[in-house]
Amino acid sequence: MLDRALFTDFDRQTAVPRGLPSIAYTSDEFLGLENQTLFSSNWVFAGFAHEMVDAGDVHPVEVAGLPLLLLRDEKHQVAAFHNVCRHRNLKLVDAPGNCGKLIRCPYHSWSYDLCGALRNAPYFGGAMRELPPDFRCQDNGLVPVYCEVWHDWIFVNLAAEPMPFEDFIAPLKKMLGDTRVEDYVPRTSIDFGEVACNWKLLMENFIEPYHVQFVHRTTTRQPLEDHRTLIEGHCLGSMVELDAAQQATADLTALGVTSHYLTLFPGFILGTYQPDQMGVYLHQPVDAGHTLQRRVIYTHRDADYSEAQIQQLHDLWYSVHLEDHEMCLRLQQGRRSPLAQDGGLLSPRWENSVRRFQELVADAVRPALMQ
Repeated sequence: MLDRALFTDFDRQTAVPRGLPSIAYTSDEFLGLENQTLFSSNWVFAGFAHEMVDAGDVHPVEVAGLPLLLLRDEKHQVAAFHNVCRHRNLKLVDAPGNCGKLIRCPYHSWSYDLCGALRNAPYFGGAMRELPPDFRCQDNGLVPVYCEVWHDWIFVNLAAEPMPFEDFIAPLKKMLGDTRVEDYVPRTSIDFGEVACNWKLLMENFIEPYHVQFVHRTTTRQPLEDHRTLIEGHCLGSMVELDAAQQATADLTALGVTSHYLTLFPGFILGTYQPDQMGVYLHQPVDAGHTLQRRVIYTHRDADYSEAQIQQLHDLWYSVHLEDHEMCLRLQQGRRSPLAQDGGLLSPRWENSVRRFQELVADAVRPALMQ
């Protein structure tokens, strides 16, 4: 049973801070607490709007361990609902597709329109269109979930009274400065499938620059000293900025450019690579030791990339992530050691943004821990 003593070492104020204890990465019970707390009370990135083009397009997703569905309605807006029929609670949508004008339960044919309203409950009261006394269709539609779309990115929030979405994205917008995300279009995606590590390790790897010159020595020529870490509220990450002369000779195919590696807690990741590239990741925890990962690569709408160049970018980022995945897998494996129980050590200079991410995790989970 997890209790508040879990964070004893983590909470000690020392010059060199410790990380989260190993159980935070290896325990399904801890992931369950994260689902009850941080994934249920924050805006969570759930999907890409460009993959839902037409009215009736529907995608099943899982957030905080719960089945949800994303739906493009007749007004071309994206909405989110709990992905369960109100009759026997069957999961309604189990694969992306287009439902036409109605989402129909395959079990007993209860049907819902694109606004989530129940339109048909055949034979529920006896005859084909008969309903039981006091049963009203308007009381038994799909249950909506707060949903917002920012550019191409769909966010959902399960809280009863969520943080205003503009407040959620404000620190990221500040860090983006003059970069206008609406000027970027999706060009290709990479589906990595299931990565054998905890979701937090993928987040932490992106947030800190400490590993870059060692792990990615073949794909970047940026020394560590060119980087700086970023902490702006719940926007965490790092960046490297080149001067005009450096930027003029930068090689985008080797990632040696002005770059911003930005996250929004708990799980949104956005990277910008000047002058005209952007990447966004979608993570879904499967269990404590496995995470589904995808990346969509964007270029500026005015950028002139051939299909061959886009394929080159795809292949470059695929190889970069395989390098990261090897480290994250080995981090996950290392957390089986008793030496990992005290959380290891964090650089106060290069991993302070990781430490802040871990503090946000710990603070979210604490109220759910046993006394």
